[in-house]
Amino acid sequence: MRSRFLILFVFSFCYSFSQPNTEVFLFDLNPKKETLQLSNIKNISNNEGYDNQPSFIDNESILFAGSRNGQTDIIKYDLNYGLKTWICFTEGGEYSPLKIPNQDAVAAIRLDPDGKQRLYRYNLNNSTNEVILDTLVVGYHVWSNENQIVSAVLENDYLSLYVSNLKTKENKRVATHIGRSLHQIPNSNLISFISKNTTGPSEIKSLNPANGTIKTIATALPGVEDMYWLEIGQILMTKGDAIYKLNTRNPTEWNEVATLKEFGISNLSRLAISPNGKKLAIVGELTAKNEVAPDTPLAPTLENIKWIAGNWKGEAFGGQTEENWSEPTGGSMMATFKLIEKGTVVFYEIEIIREVDNTLMLQLKHFSNDLKGWEEKDETIDFPLKEITSNKVVFEGMTFERISANEMNVYVDIKQKDGSIENVRFNYKK
Repeated sequence: MRSRFLILFVFSFCYSFSQPNTEVFLFDLNPKKETLQLSNIKNISNNEGYDNQPSFIDNESILFAGSRNGQTDIIKYDLNYGLKTWICFTEGGEYSPLKIPNQDAVAAIRLDPDGKQRLYRYNLNNSTNEVILDTLVVGYHVWSNENQIVSAVLENDYLSLYVSNLKTKENKRVATHIGRSLHQIPNSNLISFISKNTTGPSEIKSLNPANGTIKTIATALPGVEDMYWLEIGQILMTKGDAIYKLNTRNPTEWNEVATLKEFGISNLSRLAISPNGKKLAIVGELTAKNEVAPDTPLAPTLENIKWIAGNWKGEAFGGQTEENWSEPTGGSMMATFKLIEKGTVVFYEIEIIREVDNTLMLQLKHFSNDLKGWEEKDETIDFPLKEITSNKVVFEGMTFERISANEMNVYVDIKQKDGSIENVRFNYKK
Protein backbone atom coordinates (compact mmCIF):
# COMPACT_ATOMS: atom_id res chain seq x y z
CA MET A 1 0.00 0.00 0.00
CA ARG A 2 2.84 2.38 0.89
CA SER A 3 4.57 1.56 -2.42
CA ARG A 4 1.43 2.38 -4.41
CA PHE A 5 1.04 5.68 -2.55
CA LEU A 6 4.62 6.64 -3.39
CA ILE A 7 4.06 5.80 -7.07
CA LEU A 8 0.99 8.01 -7.25
CA PHE A 9 2.74 10.79 -5.36
CA VAL A 10 5.73 10.80 -7.68
CA PHE A 11 3.57 10.96 -10.82
CA SER A 12 1.21 13.52 -9.32
CA PHE A 13 4.21 15.63 -8.37
CA CYS A 14 5.46 15.58 -11.97
CA TYR A 15 2.12 16.80 -13.27
CA SER A 16 1.12 19.26 -10.58
CA PHE A 17 4.26 20.97 -9.33
CA SER A 18 6.87 20.83 -12.08
CA GLN A 19 4.90 22.59 -14.79
CA PRO A 20 6.78 25.24 -16.79
CA ASN A 21 5.12 28.32 -18.27
CA THR A 22 4.55 26.76 -21.69
CA GLU A 23 2.38 27.91 -24.58
CA VAL A 24 0.77 26.14 -27.54
CA PHE A 25 1.65 27.75 -30.88
CA LEU A 26 -0.04 27.13 -34.22
CA PHE A 27 1.69 27.52 -37.60
CA ASP A 28 0.75 27.07 -41.21
CA LEU A 29 2.92 24.17 -42.38
CA ASN A 30 4.46 23.76 -45.83
CA PRO A 31 6.94 20.85 -45.93
CA LYS A 32 9.79 21.31 -48.39
CA LYS A 33 12.37 18.72 -49.39
CA GLU A 34 15.01 19.83 -46.88
CA THR A 35 13.04 22.19 -44.61
CA LEU A 36 9.69 22.88 -42.98
CA GLN A 37 8.30 26.25 -43.99
CA LEU A 38 6.40 27.73 -41.04
CA SER A 39 4.25 30.87 -41.25
CA ASN A 40 1.25 32.69 -39.75
CA ILE A 41 2.15 32.03 -36.11
CA LYS A 42 -0.58 32.14 -33.46
CA ASN A 43 -0.26 31.67 -29.72
CA ILE A 44 -3.54 29.78 -29.30
CA SER A 45 -3.17 29.25 -25.53
CA ASN A 46 -1.93 32.77 -24.64
CA ASN A 47 -2.22 31.97 -20.97
CA GLU A 48 -0.10 32.19 -17.84
CA GLY A 49 0.98 28.77 -16.59
CA TYR A 50 1.01 25.31 -18.12
CA ASP A 51 -0.45 24.86 -21.63
CA ASN A 52 0.59 21.65 -23.36
CA GLN A 53 -0.23 18.34 -25.06
CA PRO A 54 -1.93 19.46 -28.31
CA SER A 55 -3.83 16.97 -30.47
CA PHE A 56 -6.04 17.65 -33.48
CA ILE A 57 -9.66 16.51 -33.52
CA ASP A 58 -9.88 17.31 -37.24
CA ASN A 59 -8.70 20.05 -39.62
CA GLU A 60 -10.87 22.67 -37.91
CA SER A 61 -10.30 22.04 -34.20
CA ILE A 62 -7.58 21.09 -31.74
CA LEU A 63 -7.43 20.00 -28.11
CA PHE A 64 -4.83 20.91 -25.49
CA ALA A 65 -4.38 20.99 -21.73
CA GLY A 66 -4.45 24.50 -20.25
CA SER A 67 -4.28 26.19 -16.85
CA ARG A 68 -7.47 27.59 -15.35
CA ASN A 69 -7.94 28.85 -11.78
CA GLY A 70 -4.99 26.89 -10.44
CA GLN A 71 -5.63 23.56 -12.18
CA THR A 72 -5.20 22.04 -15.62
CA ASP A 73 -8.28 21.34 -17.76
CA ILE A 74 -8.96 20.52 -21.41
CA ILE A 75 -9.57 23.22 -24.04
CA LYS A 76 -11.11 22.78 -27.49
CA TYR A 77 -9.87 25.48 -29.87
CA ASP A 78 -11.69 26.35 -33.10
CA LEU A 79 -9.12 27.15 -35.81
CA ASN A 80 -11.59 29.07 -37.99
CA TYR A 81 -12.94 31.44 -35.33
CA GLY A 82 -10.23 31.35 -32.66
CA LEU A 83 -12.73 30.36 -29.96
CA LYS A 84 -11.73 28.40 -26.87
CA THR A 85 -14.19 26.07 -25.14
CA TRP A 86 -13.47 24.31 -21.84
CA ILE A 87 -14.79 20.75 -22.03
CA CYS A 88 -14.04 19.62 -18.44
CA PHE A 89 -15.75 20.87 -15.29
CA THR A 90 -14.49 18.48 -12.60
CA GLU A 91 -12.56 19.06 -9.40
CA GLY A 92 -9.67 17.07 -10.81
CA GLY A 93 -7.08 18.24 -13.32
CA GLU A 94 -7.13 16.81 -16.85
CA TYR A 95 -4.21 16.08 -19.17
CA SER A 96 -3.26 14.40 -22.47
CA PRO A 97 -6.53 14.84 -24.43
CA LEU A 98 -7.18 12.70 -27.51
CA LYS A 99 -10.26 12.32 -29.70
CA ILE A 100 -11.80 8.84 -29.38
CA PRO A 101 -12.16 7.22 -32.82
CA ASN A 102 -15.70 7.23 -34.26
CA GLN A 103 -17.14 8.96 -31.19
CA ASP A 104 -18.04 12.55 -30.36
CA ALA A 105 -15.93 12.23 -27.24
CA VAL A 106 -12.46 12.84 -25.86
CA ALA A 107 -10.28 10.70 -23.62
CA ALA A 108 -8.04 12.43 -21.06
CA ILE A 109 -6.04 11.61 -17.94
CA ARG A 110 -7.70 12.91 -14.77
CA LEU A 111 -5.75 13.53 -11.59
CA ASP A 112 -8.34 13.77 -8.81
CA PRO A 113 -7.84 15.62 -5.49
CA ASP A 114 -7.72 12.27 -3.66
CA GLY A 115 -4.64 11.25 -5.70
CA LYS A 116 -6.37 8.83 -8.07
CA GLN A 117 -5.12 9.04 -11.65
CA ARG A 118 -7.24 7.37 -14.32
CA LEU A 119 -8.21 7.61 -17.97
CA TYR A 120 -11.67 9.16 -18.50
CA ARG A 121 -14.06 9.64 -21.40
CA TYR A 122 -15.64 13.11 -21.84
CA ASN A 123 -18.72 13.57 -24.01
CA LEU A 124 -18.30 16.64 -26.24
CA ASN A 125 -22.07 17.18 -26.46
CA ASN A 126 -23.02 17.34 -22.78
CA SER A 127 -19.72 17.30 -20.76
CA THR A 128 -20.62 14.05 -18.98
CA ASN A 129 -17.69 11.79 -18.13
CA GLU A 130 -16.94 8.21 -17.16
CA VAL A 131 -13.89 6.10 -16.32
CA ILE A 132 -12.34 4.14 -19.20
CA LEU A 133 -9.46 2.36 -17.42
CA ASP A 134 -9.93 2.01 -13.68
CA THR A 135 -7.03 -0.26 -12.66
CA LEU A 136 -4.08 1.30 -14.51
CA VAL A 137 -2.25 4.51 -13.58
CA VAL A 138 -2.16 5.81 -17.15
CA GLY A 139 0.16 8.69 -17.96
CA TYR A 140 -0.13 8.83 -21.76
CA HIS A 141 -2.16 6.92 -24.31
CA VAL A 142 -3.09 6.46 -27.95
CA TRP A 143 -6.05 4.73 -29.58
CA SER A 144 -5.27 1.90 -32.01
CA ASN A 145 -9.03 1.61 -32.61
CA GLU A 146 -12.18 2.55 -30.70
CA ASN A 147 -11.96 -0.63 -28.58
CA GLN A 148 -8.20 -0.80 -28.00
CA ILE A 149 -5.83 1.54 -26.20
CA VAL A 150 -2.04 1.52 -26.06
CA SER A 151 -0.84 3.39 -22.99
CA ALA A 152 2.20 4.37 -20.94
CA VAL A 153 1.48 3.20 -17.39
CA LEU A 154 3.40 4.25 -14.30
CA GLU A 155 4.98 1.25 -12.57
CA ASN A 156 7.61 1.71 -9.86
CA ASP A 157 9.78 4.58 -11.16
CA TYR A 158 9.30 4.05 -14.90
CA LEU A 159 6.64 3.84 -17.61
CA SER A 160 5.52 0.50 -19.05
CA LEU A 161 3.73 -0.09 -22.35
CA TYR A 162 0.28 -1.70 -22.09
CA VAL A 163 -2.33 -2.82 -24.60
CA SER A 164 -5.89 -2.67 -23.23
CA ASN A 165 -8.91 -4.32 -24.83
CA LEU A 166 -12.02 -2.43 -23.71
CA LYS A 167 -14.37 -5.26 -24.68
CA THR A 168 -12.59 -8.07 -22.84
CA LYS A 169 -11.22 -5.75 -20.07
CA GLU A 170 -7.78 -7.32 -20.60
CA ASN A 171 -4.67 -5.21 -19.90
CA LYS A 172 -1.42 -6.68 -21.22
CA ARG A 173 2.05 -5.32 -20.52
CA VAL A 174 4.29 -5.58 -23.60
CA ALA A 175 7.36 -3.45 -22.72
CA THR A 176 8.97 -1.52 -19.87
CA HIS A 177 11.08 1.65 -19.58
CA ILE A 178 9.40 3.63 -22.34
CA GLY A 179 8.90 7.33 -23.08
CA ARG A 180 5.73 9.41 -23.11
CA SER A 181 5.42 9.81 -26.89
CA LEU A 182 2.92 7.32 -28.37
CA HIS A 183 1.62 7.68 -31.94
CA GLN A 184 -0.11 5.70 -34.63
CA ILE A 185 2.24 5.16 -37.57
CA PRO A 186 0.69 6.59 -40.78
CA ASN A 187 -0.98 4.13 -43.17
CA SER A 188 -0.63 1.23 -40.74
CA ASN A 189 -2.12 -0.40 -37.65
CA LEU A 190 1.17 -0.02 -35.78
CA ILE A 191 1.96 2.20 -32.81
CA SER A 192 5.33 3.90 -32.32
CA PHE A 193 6.93 4.43 -28.93
CA ILE A 194 10.35 5.36 -27.54
CA SER A 195 12.28 2.66 -25.73
CA LYS A 196 14.62 4.06 -23.08
CA ASN A 197 17.59 1.70 -23.04
CA THR A 198 19.58 1.40 -19.83
CA THR A 199 22.75 1.68 -21.93
CA GLY A 200 23.13 3.53 -25.22
CA PRO A 201 20.69 5.90 -26.92
CA SER A 202 16.92 5.57 -26.82
CA GLU A 203 15.25 3.92 -29.80
CA ILE A 204 12.04 4.53 -31.69
CA LYS A 205 10.18 1.25 -32.00
CA SER A 206 6.93 -0.04 -33.46
CA LEU A 207 4.30 -2.20 -31.76
CA ASN A 208 1.71 -4.35 -33.45
CA PRO A 209 -1.11 -4.25 -30.85
CA ALA A 210 -2.80 -7.27 -32.41
CA ASN A 211 0.04 -9.72 -31.71
CA GLY A 212 2.54 -7.81 -29.53
CA THR A 213 5.34 -7.80 -32.13
CA ILE A 214 7.92 -5.07 -31.48
CA LYS A 215 10.49 -3.87 -34.04
CA THR A 216 13.17 -1.16 -33.97
CA ILE A 217 12.65 1.72 -36.41
CA ALA A 218 15.45 4.20 -35.66
CA THR A 219 17.73 5.75 -33.06
CA ALA A 220 16.04 8.67 -31.30
CA LEU A 221 17.53 12.15 -31.21
CA PRO A 222 19.76 12.15 -28.07
CA GLY A 223 18.15 13.56 -24.94
CA VAL A 224 14.77 14.05 -26.60
CA GLU A 225 11.40 12.72 -25.45
CA ASP A 226 8.86 13.94 -28.01
CA MET A 227 8.29 12.93 -31.63
CA TYR A 228 5.62 13.01 -34.34
CA TRP A 229 5.17 11.43 -37.78
CA LEU A 230 5.34 14.02 -40.55
CA GLU A 231 4.31 11.30 -42.99
CA ILE A 232 5.11 7.64 -43.55
CA GLY A 233 8.88 7.17 -43.25
CA GLN A 234 9.56 10.68 -41.85
CA ILE A 235 9.77 11.49 -38.15
CA LEU A 236 10.01 14.87 -36.43
CA MET A 237 11.59 15.53 -33.03
CA THR A 238 12.20 18.79 -31.16
CA LYS A 239 15.22 20.03 -29.25
CA GLY A 240 15.97 23.53 -27.95
CA ASP A 241 14.47 25.97 -30.46
CA ALA A 242 14.73 23.62 -33.46
CA ILE A 243 12.78 20.86 -35.20
CA TYR A 244 14.68 17.89 -36.61
CA LYS A 245 13.63 15.33 -39.22
CA LEU A 246 14.72 11.75 -39.82
CA ASN A 247 14.11 9.58 -42.86
CA THR A 248 13.64 6.02 -41.61
CA ARG A 249 15.63 4.74 -44.60
CA ASN A 250 18.66 6.37 -42.92
CA PRO A 251 17.69 5.78 -39.28
CA THR A 252 20.59 7.58 -37.57
CA GLU A 253 20.80 10.90 -39.48
CA TRP A 254 18.74 13.68 -37.89
CA ASN A 255 18.66 16.97 -39.83
CA GLU A 256 17.48 20.36 -38.60
CA VAL A 257 14.56 21.45 -40.78
CA ALA A 258 13.17 24.47 -38.89
CA THR A 259 14.01 26.82 -36.05
CA LEU A 260 11.64 28.91 -33.94
CA LYS A 261 14.38 31.22 -32.68
CA GLU A 262 13.15 34.10 -34.85
CA PHE A 263 9.74 33.80 -33.16
CA GLY A 264 11.30 34.01 -29.69
CA ILE A 265 10.26 30.44 -28.84
CA SER A 266 12.56 27.90 -27.16
CA ASN A 267 12.48 24.71 -25.08
CA LEU A 268 10.30 23.00 -27.66
CA SER A 269 8.59 19.75 -26.68
CA ARG A 270 5.34 18.23 -27.94
CA LEU A 271 4.06 18.71 -31.45
CA ALA A 272 1.09 17.64 -33.57
CA ILE A 273 0.08 17.95 -37.22
CA SER A 274 -3.45 18.37 -38.59
CA PRO A 275 -4.91 15.47 -40.60
CA ASN A 276 -4.52 17.40 -43.87
CA GLY A 277 -0.89 18.23 -43.04
CA LYS A 278 -1.42 22.01 -43.31
CA LYS A 279 -1.16 23.00 -39.63
CA LEU A 280 1.54 22.39 -37.02
CA ALA A 281 0.90 22.77 -33.30
CA ILE A 282 3.97 22.92 -31.10
CA VAL A 283 4.66 23.54 -27.42
CA GLY A 284 7.40 25.89 -26.30
CA GLU A 285 8.35 28.72 -24.00
CA LEU A 286 8.55 32.38 -24.93
CA THR A 287 11.91 34.01 -24.30
CA ALA A 288 11.96 36.81 -21.77
CA LYS A 289 10.53 40.13 -22.94
CA ASN A 290 10.94 43.62 -21.53
CA GLU A 291 7.98 44.53 -19.36
CA VAL A 292 5.78 47.36 -20.65
CA ALA A 293 4.47 49.90 -18.12
CA PRO A 294 0.70 49.41 -17.60
CA ASP A 295 -0.13 52.95 -18.77
CA THR A 296 2.15 52.99 -21.83
CA PRO A 297 0.06 53.57 -25.01
CA LEU A 298 0.27 50.73 -27.53
CA ALA A 299 -0.26 50.73 -31.27
CA PRO A 300 -3.94 50.44 -32.35
CA THR A 301 -3.67 46.89 -33.66
CA LEU A 302 -5.68 43.72 -33.10
CA GLU A 303 -2.47 41.97 -32.04
CA ASN A 304 -2.35 44.22 -28.96
CA ILE A 305 -5.90 43.37 -27.87
CA LYS A 306 -6.02 39.64 -28.69
CA TRP A 307 -6.13 38.85 -24.95
CA ILE A 308 -9.87 39.64 -25.21
CA ALA A 309 -10.37 36.42 -27.20
CA GLY A 310 -12.08 33.55 -25.38
CA ASN A 311 -15.31 32.36 -23.78
CA TRP A 312 -16.28 34.75 -20.96
CA LYS A 313 -19.13 34.34 -18.48
CA GLY A 314 -20.49 36.61 -15.75
CA GLU A 315 -23.57 38.18 -14.15
CA ALA A 316 -25.37 41.48 -14.84
CA PHE A 317 -28.90 42.94 -14.83
CA GLY A 318 -29.97 40.17 -12.47
CA GLY A 319 -29.07 37.42 -14.93
CA GLN A 320 -26.20 35.52 -16.53
CA THR A 321 -24.13 36.98 -19.36
CA GLU A 322 -21.82 35.32 -21.85
CA GLU A 323 -19.46 36.69 -24.51
CA ASN A 324 -17.46 34.63 -27.00
CA TRP A 325 -14.64 36.59 -28.68
CA SER A 326 -12.68 35.13 -31.59
CA GLU A 327 -8.96 35.48 -32.20
CA PRO A 328 -7.96 38.20 -34.71
CA THR A 329 -8.44 36.96 -38.29
CA GLY A 330 -9.12 38.78 -41.53
CA GLY A 331 -8.58 42.18 -39.92
CA SER A 332 -11.27 41.76 -37.27
CA MET A 333 -12.38 40.09 -34.04
CA MET A 334 -15.98 38.91 -33.65
CA ALA A 335 -18.14 38.21 -30.61
CA THR A 336 -21.58 36.99 -29.68
CA PHE A 337 -23.27 38.14 -26.45
CA LYS A 338 -26.39 36.98 -24.67
CA LEU A 339 -28.22 37.82 -21.45
CA ILE A 340 -30.21 35.05 -19.71
CA GLU A 341 -32.76 35.72 -16.97
CA LYS A 342 -34.65 32.89 -15.23
CA GLY A 343 -33.53 30.41 -17.87
CA THR A 344 -34.68 32.50 -20.82
CA VAL A 345 -32.62 34.57 -23.27
CA VAL A 346 -33.51 38.28 -22.99
CA PHE A 347 -31.45 39.56 -25.93
CA TYR A 348 -28.39 38.91 -28.09
CA GLU A 349 -25.63 41.07 -29.51
CA ILE A 350 -23.22 40.62 -32.39
CA GLU A 351 -20.03 42.64 -31.91
CA ILE A 352 -16.97 43.20 -34.05
CA ILE A 353 -13.70 45.05 -33.59
CA ARG A 354 -12.17 45.84 -36.96
CA GLU A 355 -9.21 47.71 -38.35
CA VAL A 356 -10.29 50.96 -40.01
CA ASP A 357 -7.92 53.69 -41.27
CA ASN A 358 -5.00 52.75 -38.99
CA THR A 359 -7.18 52.51 -35.90
CA LEU A 360 -9.82 50.18 -34.42
CA MET A 361 -13.59 50.46 -34.35
CA LEU A 362 -16.00 48.47 -32.16
CA GLN A 363 -19.46 48.00 -33.67
CA LEU A 364 -22.48 46.07 -32.47
CA LYS A 365 -26.12 45.28 -33.19
CA HIS A 366 -28.82 44.05 -30.76
CA PHE A 367 -31.37 41.29 -31.35
CA SER A 368 -34.39 40.07 -29.38
CA ASN A 369 -34.51 36.41 -28.35
CA ASP A 370 -36.28 35.64 -31.65
CA LEU A 371 -33.41 37.33 -33.58
CA LYS A 372 -35.48 40.38 -34.56
CA GLY A 373 -33.09 43.32 -34.80
CA TRP A 374 -33.35 46.40 -32.56
CA GLU A 375 -31.46 48.70 -34.92
CA GLU A 376 -32.47 49.56 -38.47
CA LYS A 377 -31.10 47.38 -41.30
CA ASP A 378 -27.91 49.38 -41.96
CA GLU A 379 -27.59 50.91 -38.50
CA THR A 380 -24.86 49.94 -36.04
CA ILE A 381 -23.79 51.27 -32.64
CA ASP A 382 -20.20 52.40 -33.02
CA PHE A 383 -17.47 52.87 -30.41
CA PRO A 384 -14.33 54.58 -31.82
CA LEU A 385 -11.03 53.66 -30.19
CA LYS A 386 -9.47 56.10 -27.74
CA GLU A 387 -6.46 54.22 -26.34
CA ILE A 388 -4.82 50.82 -25.86
CA THR A 389 -2.48 49.95 -22.99
CA SER A 390 -1.18 46.58 -21.84
CA ASN A 391 -4.22 46.03 -19.58
CA LYS A 392 -6.94 48.21 -21.10
CA VAL A 393 -8.71 48.80 -24.40
CA VAL A 394 -10.63 52.08 -24.19
CA PHE A 395 -13.35 52.86 -26.72
CA GLU A 396 -15.73 55.83 -26.50
CA GLY A 397 -18.44 54.31 -24.33
CA MET A 398 -16.90 50.87 -23.69
CA THR A 399 -13.72 49.78 -21.92
CA PHE A 400 -12.14 46.32 -21.62
CA GLU A 401 -9.91 45.88 -18.55
CA ARG A 402 -7.68 42.82 -18.11
CA ILE A 403 -7.58 41.62 -14.49
CA SER A 404 -5.73 38.35 -15.17
CA ALA A 405 -5.41 35.77 -17.93
CA ASN A 406 -8.83 34.39 -16.91
CA GLU A 407 -10.69 37.49 -15.71
CA MET A 408 -11.66 40.84 -17.21
CA ASN A 409 -14.07 43.74 -16.59
CA VAL A 410 -16.06 45.40 -19.36
CA TYR A 411 -17.42 48.90 -18.59
CA VAL A 412 -20.30 50.10 -20.78
CA ASP A 413 -21.98 53.53 -20.84
CA ILE A 414 -25.75 52.89 -20.90
CA LYS A 415 -28.26 55.68 -21.45
CA GLN A 416 -31.06 55.76 -18.86
CA LYS A 417 -34.71 56.76 -19.40
CA ASP A 418 -34.10 60.19 -17.85
CA GLY A 419 -31.28 60.85 -20.33
CA SER A 420 -28.42 60.29 -17.88
CA ILE A 421 -25.53 57.93 -18.57
CA GLU A 422 -24.73 55.05 -16.19
CA ASN A 423 -21.41 53.25 -16.45
CA VAL A 424 -22.20 49.52 -15.90
CA ARG A 425 -19.49 47.00 -15.04
CA PHE A 426 -19.60 43.44 -16.38
CA ASN A 427 -17.20 41.10 -14.56
CA TYR A 428 -16.23 38.10 -16.69
CA LYS A 429 -14.26 34.94 -16.05
CA LYS A 430 -13.13 32.28 -18.50
